[in-house]
Order: sequence, then structure tokens, then C-alpha cells
Amino acid sequence: MEGSVKESGYYEGERLTHLLALVQRGIETSKPSNVNSLPEKLWLKKQIAIGINEVTRVLERMKPNPTDTRQPPVQLQVVIVVADCKPRMLTKHIPNLAASRNVRVLYIRDHKRASLRLGELVKLKTALAIGVKARGTDLNLILQQILPRDDTS
Repeated sequence: MEGSVKESGYYEGERLTHLLALVQRGIETSKPSNVNSLPEKLWLKKQIAIGINEVTRVLERMKPNPTDTRQPPVQLQVVIVVADCKPRMLTKHIPNLAASRNVRVLYIRDHKRASLRLGELVKLKTALAIGVKARGTDLNLILQQILPRDDTS
């Protein structure tokens, strides 16, 4: 079943560092500079689905049929999943669910530190999965530029 999901390899080493730096830059440039704007954690939750449960919830609310015009208000552009989480059962459902919604999945691996590095992006201690919401921000533009090129790896 897992073999039916197209994986473009794992992000690890320099490739992982580059991806996380791009995502971090996208987050930083997307942040509103307005002093009266939302607190950082609330703003971040509007841009990113954080954690396995929230990513799953957003994916399930998205329609599997792309011709359905009644799409939910929140769409995911990409899901980033820690590939070496234990137990694997925690994230096993995400690739197939994302594939049915035409959402790209990126797998990261860093010798049991990937969840710490992913957590740093979203101002938490750890995170096993995050989903970047399609909101037309700088983060979305950066990811849009790097995702098509990744299909060749």
C-alpha cells in the first residue's frame, strides 16, 4: 500500500538544511510587520497545520475530487512528515490521504533529530508533521518554486 505513494526521496543532510532554511525564510518574510497584528503563534497556526492530528483533519476536509467546486476554506499546499518517527503507525496514513487530495508530501530524516528541527520551525519542541496552508504568502511562493524541480530527483 505504501509503495503506491510516489516518494521523491528523503530530505536529509544538506538537502534537509536547505529545505528548512527556505521554509524558515518563507515564514519570516510572510510575517506581518504590523505591531497590531496577531500574536506570532496564532499567525503561525493560520499559515501552517501543526501536528499529525491537525494535518489529518485538514486533509480529510479537503475533497478528493478536484472537480468539486465546493472546496473547504483551508487547502494544504504541501505536507512535511518526519520519516523516521517511532512508531511508524503515527504517520503511516498521511501519504495516501495526501495523495488522494493531490497534496505533495516531503519526508525528512535526520538521525532522530528531524522532529526537533521541524518543531523549531513552528516554535515548538517537536513536530512529526506540518502542512503548509495555501494562502498565497511568500512561503507558498517559495515552496511553489522548489516543488516542481523536486519531481526529477
